[in-house]
Amino acid sequence: MAVNITSIKTSSNGAWQGDNPLDFAFPLLILQTILILAVSRSLAFLLKPLRQPKVIAEIVGGILLGPSAFGRNHHYMHRVFPKWSAPILESVASIGLLFFLFLVGLELDLSSIRRSGSRAFGIAAAGITLPFVCGIGVAFVLRSTVAGEDQVGYGQFIVFMGVALSITAFPVLARILAELKLLTTRVGETAMAAAAFNDVAAWILLALAVALAGDGVPGGPHKSPLVSVWVMLSGLGFVGFMMLAVRPAMRWVAGRCSSEHDAVDEAYICLTLAGVMASGFLTDLIGIHAIFGAFVFGLTIPKGGAFAERLMERIEDFVSGLLLPLYFASSGLKTDVASIRGGKSWGLLALVITTACAGKILGTFAVAMMYMIPAREALVLGLLMNTKGLVELIVLNIGKEKKVLNDETFAILVLMALFTTFITTPTVMLIYKPARHGSSSAASSSHSGTPRRKLGDLTATKESKDELRMLACLHGPGNVPSLITLVESIRSTKISQLKLFVMHLVELTERSSSIIMVQRARKNGFPFFNRRRGGRWHDRLSGAFQAYSQLGRVKVRPTTAISALATMHEDICHVAETKRVAVIILPFHKQYWGDESVENVGHGWRGVNQRVLKHAPCSVGLLVDRGLGQASRPNPSQRVCIVFFGGPDDREALELGGRMAEHPAVKVTVVRFVEREEADGGSKAVTLRPSPSKSPEQNYSFSTAVMNRQKEEELDEAALGELRSKWEEAVEYKEKVASSNVTEGVVAMGRSGDYDLMVVGKGRFPSAMVAEIADRQAEHAELGPIGDVLASDRNGVVSSVLVIQQHDVAHAEEVPVVKVVDSGGGGGGSSSAAAAGEMGGSVV
Repeated sequence: MAVNITSIKTSSNGAWQGDNPLDFAFPLLILQTILILAVSRSLAFLLKPLRQPKVIAEIVGGILLGPSAFGRNHHYMHRVFPKWSAPILESVASIGLLFFLFLVGLELDLSSIRRSGSRAFGIAAAGITLPFVCGIGVAFVLRSTVAGEDQVGYGQFIVFMGVALSITAFPVLARILAELKLLTTRVGETAMAAAAFNDVAAWILLALAVALAGDGVPGGPHKSPLVSVWVMLSGLGFVGFMMLAVRPAMRWVAGRCSSEHDAVDEAYICLTLAGVMASGFLTDLIGIHAIFGAFVFGLTIPKGGAFAERLMERIEDFVSGLLLPLYFASSGLKTDVASIRGGKSWGLLALVITTACAGKILGTFAVAMMYMIPAREALVLGLLMNTKGLVELIVLNIGKEKKVLNDETFAILVLMALFTTFITTPTVMLIYKPARHGSSSAASSSHSGTPRRKLGDLTATKESKDELRMLACLHGPGNVPSLITLVESIRSTKISQLKLFVMHLVELTERSSSIIMVQRARKNGFPFFNRRRGGRWHDRLSGAFQAYSQLGRVKVRPTTAISALATMHEDICHVAETKRVAVIILPFHKQYWGDESVENVGHGWRGVNQRVLKHAPCSVGLLVDRGLGQASRPNPSQRVCIVFFGGPDDREALELGGRMAEHPAVKVTVVRFVEREEADGGSKAVTLRPSPSKSPEQNYSFSTAVMNRQKEEELDEAALGELRSKWEEAVEYKEKVASSNVTEGVVAMGRSGDYDLMVVGKGRFPSAMVAEIADRQAEHAELGPIGDVLASDRNGVVSSVLVIQQHDVAHAEEVPVVKVVDSGGGGGGSSSAAAAGEMGGSVV
């Protein structure tokens, strides 16, 4: 049924007055947006394990919602995506596209392109030229085969096909490289520079294609060739004006909004947003697509300053999260896979995919080999440069809009873009192993000296000048006071110096600012420490640690790690390995505030901590912060309690307590829990047996290693004896007889408020007392039984808690357990990994 677009109303009067909201523009747009977001987000979740960029899910979502799948139901298509709604949906989506292309221009640094040298330029030139030539050949085949394409002018069709096959998607490529930790490797840097060259060339070719296309109506009035010339000249004039007049003006605006000023004036933000729209209008007026103007305007903004960061913060979440998916989905809605019917059409699809891949990969590979790049890296470069995405879809949509591409050709090219982008990540991962898989051991061997895997390794050397190296991680400014307070309490004043590596953990997202941060914060795929800048940080956390580093014997080296949460632990462990740190300090995923409120940074960060505990090359401390470092008491000294049950983890906690005792402003108390003797003079034996059926998330896990119980008790006594003899006056020692429920005594200490910080071992080789509670339901299993009860917000504990895990490869394997109590006793002398009973290699 034909619809007069001028008769469409914006909003309805409501169902009670007889109106169907789906017959009105705005409510229908809301429904379409919700549907598109729901489908695309669901697909993105499903494709996440394959490390596919979000654009794949958004295009496939549009195809599913369109005539290829759900749209086969004509009633659904007529109601949810009627033809009269298409211009409205595309107009809203085009606003998002306009601002996204502004962000692409904002993140594309022309100066870095100039610095990239002839190698990147040569690779980019080959990566464009050969596919473009191949595209011309494919264009002739399609014109003679696809019905209706022979009515389109040769020039415009050839240019559109050449551009479609030769483009590399710069934003999509950046996200793939960042996800694979290749962004700042030699391969990644070359690919990014070549893609940037490719991007600029693609925009020039796209402007040429649009200028040639005109209205593109087959059989329409003949257009003078001078029109295309005027369009191109006007476009060049626009670019010249933007670079010579607007760019200095935007540099002045950015200077007014630098970090020296307290806030960015809202007027400048509004002026810039209006500038994006005005630039788009001017290029549309010229006859080039509006997005070209937004892209060029983005190039005029100075890179790396507070103004550019503020613009990204204001724009990218709304644009990338809401409006841009509408554009990709609208491309899918226009793609009718059913138009590719018959063996000839599917043969054309195979031809286009093969030609696009072969042209891009072979062209890039050949030139990369000429520049003496190893064959495997050259092949990876070709695969990376074959990434399609945003600009590809823009070209195809403009071609369809100008009627240069009909439905069948459009569907073929959209599927080609999907396929080439989909195969990039898995293929690169298959043939090229990033540096991280083999770099740790090489990096560590390049350093002189014996690695210090745990705190005990330092005191065992008896070297007075031995340096304690720590890696402290944080999520944001809220972690700074507690971290500085903890480090200050460990800072040695008598024996050795402390070198502190501070790592700001940032989740890698789809945001443009996230990619820019990765480029600044990584070297060879990993976080690096920039010596030339004297440890300056490019974020708001720098000031506190710059001030703290002035305290004398603490050397502070900050860095930032930006990774997907699934691989964040690789960055942390890599830095710990290469910097030979003895202990990693991690922030707990929950932070407790003075008003008893709890801030949870997310389950994903808990997973990061769990993976670091499992893979760390050194000891690990997990800090549960309840206001440590907050100036709430008049007495500036810190009161620290070391809770000791026995075992390797508790001995590492004791070692840390010994270092804290060196500090004159730290009062250390060691509370040792001892077993209650039974009436018959014996003790109740507790056997822990592996229970693989139990969930490690909800149950504590213990080491499967076989250890000599008697030797462990001797080591415990020796560690306590050494601490007491060395720090007899500085350390207060107490013994507490364990009650029937050991958690009550520990929780009572935490509730009392007598201690600012309680240090406990994780207890992977628990004493008989801890084994008693080994099978209780865990709230935070990664903290161990004692750490968990102290960290729980249900027990009223007011002290901060530091849970220590000693590094020992023998304890790496852990499993949940089931407790077996033998009232007859007799388990005390067995070899065991768990308690007074048996586990690990001597399971009974």
